[in-house]
Amino acid sequence: MKKTKIIRTATIPFSLNLLLKGQLSFLNQHVDITAVSGAGKDLDEVARREGVKTYPIEMQRQISLLKDLKSLWKLYRYFKKERPQIVHSITPKAGLLSMLAAKMAGVPVRIHTFTGLLFPYRTGLLQKILITTDKILCWAATSIFPEGKGVMHDLQKFGITQKPLKIIANGNVNGIDLHFFSPEQVTAEEKAKLKFTWDIGAEDFVFVFVGRLVKDKGINELVSAFSALNTQPQYQHIKLLLVGNTEPALDPLEPGTIAKIEHNSNIIAVGFQPDVRSFLAISTALVFPSYREGFPNVVLQAGAMGLPMIVTDISGCNEIVIPNENGIIIEPRSEVALREAMKTLLENSQLRIKLQESSRSFITSRYNQDIVWNSLLEEYRLLLSKHQN
Repeated sequence: MKKTKIIRTATIPFSLNLLLKGQLSFLNQHVDITAVSGAGKDLDEVARREGVKTYPIEMQRQISLLKDLKSLWKLYRYFKKERPQIVHSITPKAGLLSMLAAKMAGVPVRIHTFTGLLFPYRTGLLQKILITTDKILCWAATSIFPEGKGVMHDLQKFGITQKPLKIIANGNVNGIDLHFFSPEQVTAEEKAKLKFTWDIGAEDFVFVFVGRLVKDKGINELVSAFSALNTQPQYQHIKLLLVGNTEPALDPLEPGTIAKIEHNSNIIAVGFQPDVRSFLAISTALVFPSYREGFPNVVLQAGAMGLPMIVTDISGCNEIVIPNENGIIIEPRSEVALREAMKTLLENSQLRIKLQESSRSFITSRYNQDIVWNSLLEEYRLLLSKHQN
């Protein structure tokens, strides 16, 4: 019997490669998957690793009317030629263009997953433009999947759509590979070598942050809070491990923050790392003071690696972390709240051990990749059945 044809789209290939790792291969065992995005090595990697067909169509992340119309026309032509039963998009621009093109081409099931929203954090004309484009996207789609409860709340609050909203499984676009993200995957020898490389002592308490080192991730507050603690005699043994790159052109850090990172030997910036497991494995606690998220993968990853976590009370983070069960939740943009939470984990070993012991089991019970993938496949079948009937 001929397999159902599904086209998955994203604006840039990095999103397909990173956000949907493993998922496309799993789905391709049951349906006929094609991945569409801009060209590049990441799209080549998707084809090789996932074993799915790929097709390059360039899409701009920024607003560019002429280029957007060109991309829309190419998507329409491709969908018309391939005649998929489902087009499913992630990322904003791919969502807008794919849903419009799929509607024009008569694709019966058109799905968009909102992995995060920009308009709640913008003002003025830009916010109005973003709201309008998301309303058009939802008008063209037949099904809307918010990645989590926070995203769903904002879609409802701003009146983006009246269509039913459905969260797949317990949230998150891909779930987590619990075999890959497991403390057992990093050996004692690997941890000892990494600690030696970065001058981390056996008794050091290591706070770790993983992500882009930008203002919106709360790095200014994090570095200030850590520096204030580190100047105290009883906290000379603490380290701050920063795993990620800066983006000075898009979201620069304050000059004082950069100076502290450069001159404090207890702040260790290692840049972007393709595999963060070993860095999580040598750490004592995750600190993730972001201003906004959709459903942050790093919090899932740190939890799966058994770390207690400090996160801000924002979408996604406050769904993954339960206070006094697997972490601490603080208000965003507050250096004082962040410093006090870090101090709590430093001084309250009983609480820290409790959080650590329940961290992995909480992730295992809710965000196992198998749960997410099978739930999505079942949703595809349900939507197709409804259409056929």
